[in-house]
Amino acid sequence: MVRTAWRTTERTAPDEMIQATDTAKQQGLQKDLRALAANIRADAEGRYDSAEPGRRAGVEWTLLWIENTTAQLT
Repeated sequence: MVRTAWRTTERTAPDEMIQATDTAKQQGLQKDLRALAANIRADAEGRYDSAEPGRRAGVEWTLLWIENTTAQLT
């Protein structure tokens, strides 16, 4: 905020800059979420085939949630 003798004005970043920053943050988060899903999928592969159904369903739900969250960022 800049004070002058007559008025107070606020200086803000241009809308394009704010949008570009938000887009970059969303893309970074998408990349991180996709990497997390890939790691979970790789770790769970074959591990829960003989486990109780609840565990496998939990892993599948988690992966679906991550995928849906990632898709909503675009």
